[in-house]
Amino acid sequence: MTLPTDDVPPGTQTLARGLSVIRAVADGAHGLREIVESTGLGRSSTHRLAQLLVVTGFLRHDNRGYTLGPALIELGFKALHGNPLPLVARPVLEELSATVLDTVHLAVEDGGSVLYLDKLPGSRGAEMRSRIGYRMPLTRAGVGKALLLDAADRWAGQYAADEAALPPAARRGELDEFLTRMQTYARAGAAMDLEDNEPGIRCVAAPIRDASRAVVGAVSVSATTPYMPDERMRGLIPVVRRAAGRISAALGYQAT
Repeated sequence: MTLPTDDVPPGTQTLARGLSVIRAVADGAHGLREIVESTGLGRSSTHRLAQLLVVTGFLRHDNRGYTLGPALIELGFKALHGNPLPLVARPVLEELSATVLDTVHLAVEDGGSVLYLDKLPGSRGAEMRSRIGYRMPLTRAGVGKALLLDAADRWAGQYAADEAALPPAARRGELDEFLTRMQTYARAGAAMDLEDNEPGIRCVAAPIRDASRAVVGAVSVSATTPYMPDERMRGLIPVVRRAAGRISAALGYQAT
C-alpha cells in the first residue's frame, strides 16, 4: 500500500515507494501487475524499484514471481533478538508446551494489532494458521484480549476499529457482549478466544508485564474445540497465568 502523502517526510518519497513495494509483496502480491495494483505506483517505477530490491537482497525473483528476500530474513531475526521478550520467554514457553501438549503462542501489540513473536505447535489436533510474524485484530485473538486487559478505556474503540476493518460478512457487531466478556476476563487476569478468531479454535491467554507494570506481551495456549471444553479452559487459567507470571518476573515485574 502507498503511504499517504502527508505522512512522507520531504525528500523520502523514493524510499517510501520502495517500502510500499516490499509491503505489497509481503501481503501476497507476487507479480508486477499485482504490485502495481497494490501500491498505486506506475509500472515502470515499480519495475525499477523491484529490480533494485532484488539486487540488494530485499526481494527475490524466480518463476513464482517476487517474494521476500534474504536481507529481510536476516533483519527480521536481528529485530526479533533485539527484543528481550522472546529470549526471556522461550524456556517458559517450551515448558508450558510440554505440559499442555497444545499450541503455545507469544505475542505483543504492534501498530494496533496482534503480532506473533513465537509459536510452539501442539502435538495433537489440527494445525492453526498463526505463525511468527502473523498479525490479527486485537479483539478477535485471545492474546489480543489479554494485551488489552489493563486498557478498559480502549475496549469499545478497538472493537469498533477491528470490526470496521473486516469484510461485512465477518463482522459481529456485538459490542455489549464483548465488553461484558472483557470485564470478566479483567477480573480473572486471563482472556479467552471462543472461536472468535478461527472456527474450531479456542484459547486461554494471559498478559505479560515488565518492571513498570505495563502489559508488554501475552502468552496463550490454543487447541481445537474437542481439546478445549469449557471445564479445561477454566482449568488452564491458573496454568497460563503462572507461565505469564514467570516471564513477567524475568522482565523485572514484581507482583503486589
